[in-house]
Amino acid sequence: MTMDWSQERLLVYSPHPDDETLGCGGLMSKAKHAGAEVYVQFITVGDTADQSPKGFSTAQERHTEIKRASEHFHWDDWHMALPGDSNHLRLDGIPRVELARLVEQESPLSIARLRPTVVLIPHRTSYNQDHQATAEAVHTALRPSNNRLRHHPGLVMAYEEAADQWRTEPVESPNLIVELEEEDLLAKLQGMELYGSQSHEHPHTRSELTLRSLAVLRGMQAGVALGEGYHVLRHLA
Repeated sequence: MTMDWSQERLLVYSPHPDDETLGCGGLMSKAKHAGAEVYVQFITVGDTADQSPKGFSTAQERHTEIKRASEHFHWDDWHMALPGDSNHLRLDGIPRVELARLVEQESPLSIARLRPTVVLIPHRTSYNQDHQATAEAVHTALRPSNNRLRHHPGLVMAYEEAADQWRTEPVESPNLIVELEEEDLLAKLQGMELYGSQSHEHPHTRSELTLRSLAVLRGMQAGVALGEGYHVLRHLA
């Protein structure tokens, strides 16, 4: 299967700033080069522990990083849904119905308003509670219905992050590989560098070598040089 990304409108759900780059930075680059629209819905951000000399980054610093990433990837728009320490790393405490309503209708980048053709979400088996809550809320918002009454994106996929290999249940290998060119992988690596508070030297799940190695592995599994792996949740052909 090949995709004409030029005709697509991508909506990426990123629990925190940098998840969208870790999970689908290569695809965002590839799709934009083809002429697609790309939107990113961030769910939450707050003061975050990191490896900087002071040991944390502020929400304002993280917002600055988002703006740099947005310019780098040429996103058509982005939105932060629930900023603040009361939500950051606490999304599992918000009723799913409220998160699903935000995703489906209330956000400026809601499914009902934006009508994306491709939706990308984190994998629900992540160890991170915010990733789980985001994945489950979007899954609920995209429940089957009459597509004349509610918008149904034609392709829904879960992206992977190297850190999510730390899980308590087995997960099958990705069943869709997006082939990347070297320029797409470089865009992903450079995008991660813009999240300076979150990027790390190797060995780390966010290091440049880790991201390149995973791209090489996924590419090899499809017989190409570089790739990104996804789990297809729904595909209307």
